Order: sequence, then structure tokens, then C-alpha cells
Amino acid sequence: MTLISRIIAVLLFILFFSFALKNTHEVALNLFLQYSVRGPLVLMLLGFFMAGAVLGILAMTPTVFRHRRETMKYKKELEVCDQSARDKAPPVPSQPDIVSNQA
Repeated sequence: MTLISRIIAVLLFILFFSFALKNTHEVALNLFLQYSVRGPLVLMLLGFFMAGAVLGILAMTPTVFRHRRETMKYKKELEVCDQSARDKAPPVPSQPDIVSNQA
């Protein structure tokens, strides 16, 4: 399975690298207030991809922290329940050793 995933990764790398080599044309990104940025198309695409990934991670951050807080709360409740169950359980009597009579 690892070999298949590595082969797929190499093929995707070759595909994206060839895409980058074919799209080196300069493009202009026109922003507000007559401001424009010029650069290769592939760098513009990479920049916007990276910005989207960062914004996606930032959007997920509150949800991840909320889930972590809830998990810690449930772990503490479970520890309290386990401790109370151990306190209420009767002590287990020790079993005597078995001695066999051999003649």
C-alpha cells in the first residue's frame, strides 16, 4: 500500500511540475485603488492556494479547541466515575494458595 501511495505521489508531483513549467506567462492581478501585482501565473496560483489553506486552518481552529476542551472535560468525568466505582467496590478477598498432596 505504501508503494502505491508513493507512486501516486510521484505522478502527482510530475503532473503539477509540468503544469508549473507550462504556465510561466506573466499575469497582472488588479486590486483596488489602481494597485496591481505582476508575476508568473504559477506563482499567483500557488500564492492563492497557500492563502486558502491558511484561512481554512484558521477557520478550523476554534472548532478544534472546543473539541479538545470537551474531550478533557469528559476524561475528567470518567476519572471521577472510575474513582467512585473503585471506592464503592467491595475488596476482593485474597485466594489461598493451592497445595496438592503428592504421595
